[in-house]
Amino acid sequence: MPQTQYDIVIVGGGPGGYTAAIRAAQLGMQAAVVERDRLGGVCLNWGCIPTKALLRNAEILSLLQHADEWGISFDNLQVDFPRIIKRSRGVAERISKGVEYLMKKNAVAVIPGTARLVSPDTVEVRKDGSAASSVKARHIILATGARPRPLPGAPFDRTRILTSSEAMTLPSLPASMMIIGAGAIGIEFASFYQTLGTRVTVVEMMSSILPVEDRELTKLLASSLKKRGIEILTDSRVERAEVNDHGVRVHVQAPDGLRTLSADVALVAIGVQGNVENLGLESVGVRVEHGRCIVDKQYRTSVPGVYAIGDVIGPPWLAHVAAAEGINCVEVIAGRQPAEVDYANVPGCTYCTPQLASVGLTEEAAKAEGYEVKIGRFPYRPLGKAMALGETEGMVKLIFDARYGELLGAHILGAEATELIAETVLARKLEATGPDLYRTMHAHPTLSEAVMEAAAAAYGEAISI
Repeated sequence: MPQTQYDIVIVGGGPGGYTAAIRAAQLGMQAAVVERDRLGGVCLNWGCIPTKALLRNAEILSLLQHADEWGISFDNLQVDFPRIIKRSRGVAERISKGVEYLMKKNAVAVIPGTARLVSPDTVEVRKDGSAASSVKARHIILATGARPRPLPGAPFDRTRILTSSEAMTLPSLPASMMIIGAGAIGIEFASFYQTLGTRVTVVEMMSSILPVEDRELTKLLASSLKKRGIEILTDSRVERAEVNDHGVRVHVQAPDGLRTLSADVALVAIGVQGNVENLGLESVGVRVEHGRCIVDKQYRTSVPGVYAIGDVIGPPWLAHVAAAEGINCVEVIAGRQPAEVDYANVPGCTYCTPQLASVGLTEEAAKAEGYEVKIGRFPYRPLGKAMALGETEGMVKLIFDARYGELLGAHILGAEATELIAETVLARKLEATGPDLYRTMHAHPTLSEAVMEAAAAAYGEAISI
């Protein structure tokens, strides 16, 4: 069995893994990535990228459905669902090939196959069920990601009870869909399928959709989704699901009692679990708890020379977090002293319509931590750019420490919220205060003026409201 030596081997070619590999190459290390499927991981192939392509289709369709408001009329508007799916898969394909190019550009070896640790410095690569090669490295990084977590009482059959992967590759548009879980994945698919004409019901056991987000904005978003025709059941728990020839029957314990709901398909979107199985972790002594690798602040596992990053070490399960961890981990290995990843300043984005994005503390969390707060709110409606775009739904909400002016949290609901949030992430990184934000000149007319005006509103100086 052939054996190759590298400075660093990364198991998994997702955003964390391929970013770590490129940074290692930049720092002069010989790097290799072992990937059992396709470069880009779940995010590029089955998550972040293809879902955003689908949601773009929904945005265009929604705009066309209201074309008469723009003085444009036409007949026979049709939706070709298979072509929508095909476009999404094409986008994912191009992105994956782009990662292949980056591997070649940076002289990173890509080893196809399934990895298994046989010692703290050796990875066995298996193909078709048998060992194909062995790779030795002074440092090994586990970046194996995560997979959808099944719901007890509703196991995946991937035909009627779906993961997000099947939900983005259905052969035809379902007439009805049950979505179990109202996190970002569930709400994004609800927005997509409702726009295309599917009757959507969302079931969430918590008291709010997007439970980690600011409650004021999630109430506004829930109201918007309900107006569009999405049924939302909160404080509701799925007891079990039954598959039959016609679809799925879901038994839900709701506040008003037990309800039985029917749909063509059910998407289970209640979270993910780390891919820690069949990696040989137990045999080499890597500590695993509750389905995730345990690491220190420098991503070292319990075994010297073995590190772990990304979804396999637990939340937040976000591609940009995994990439940041990968860079940090490799720089530590290279002997540098990078600043720790700031988990208090991680942007979260939900790409439904309207979009919701946030960073930092919610109002509820800030008060629970004992802060006296100043809160600035500014709606989209008065913005000239929002009116010109026909996108007047939404609000920017900023939370400041009343004593020092620190931006504790930013929450944006509305068009391009997932782009606008970057300004506030940078503001928190640079420790900008409220006055810093609203005294920074913003171009007019832009949607970003809402951030400036919300900061000014917190201090009683808003101009346009």
